[in-house]
Amino acid sequence: MSIEISRGDGPVLLGLPHTGTEIPEPYLSRLNDTGRAIADTDWHIHVLFDGLLDGATTVRTRTHRYVVDVNRSPSGDSLYPGQNTTGTCPLTDFDGHGIYLPGQEPDETDIATRLALFHAPYHSAMQAEIARIRDRHGIAILFDCHSIRSHIPYLFDGTLPVLNLGTNAGASCAPALQQAAWDIARTSPFEAVANGRFKGGWTTRHYGQPGRHVHALQMEIAQRAYLAAESPPWDYDPVKADALRGTLRQMLETLRDTAMEMPR
Repeated sequence: MSIEISRGDGPVLLGLPHTGTEIPEPYLSRLNDTGRAIADTDWHIHVLFDGLLDGATTVRTRTHRYVVDVNRSPSGDSLYPGQNTTGTCPLTDFDGHGIYLPGQEPDETDIATRLALFHAPYHSAMQAEIARIRDRHGIAILFDCHSIRSHIPYLFDGTLPVLNLGTNAGASCAPALQQAAWDIARTSPFEAVANGRFKGGWTTRHYGQPGRHVHALQMEIAQRAYLAAESPPWDYDPVKADALRGTLRQMLETLRDTAMEMPR
């Protein structure tokens, strides 16, 4: 089973859509060396967030985003019209380089199969856990966990701040929750921005429905804050990570506490 679910009894759900590194056959044999390098992994994010919040639920896919990106719309519509990005079944890496051998790119039938095998099960699990949490608490908080290299000219100019909070420009969660998360981010030791280059992926935008007491926030973290280097072998740096984990723990605890005080 490519989907891992760890159920907690609290109101917070952690989404882990891009930490998986598995590329099953026949997909792996169709990738070129760039694709096989899987550089666009959210390296060790499941480790970074592990144990930060008692009672948190997690939903994770072990399948790599090059097979299908579960944080993109199944329709294939761009989340950032007019800007460089990668699709639901990416054809390039984050540097704009092709990831497939010539003639091996997925066609419409292949994409439909990948959506059914990998995208749909992830979101079926996500929907079920959100419903379970909301039934229990009257509210559910989805915190979607991501990371990315600090400098990717194909996607954005300059160097990315460490903490990139996205709430679809405030539409995916209540103002009190966005403010609670932002207050922690802006007063942390790390550079931070809210709704900058990354405003939230399809998961945040799709599930964030404050009127139905489901609130979604995305955190995109620059990998320099917890990796030894932003290059192979992508080693986790426990010393760097511990400092970052303190900020993330405070943010998650504040979101949980704020949520439990909100009317519902």
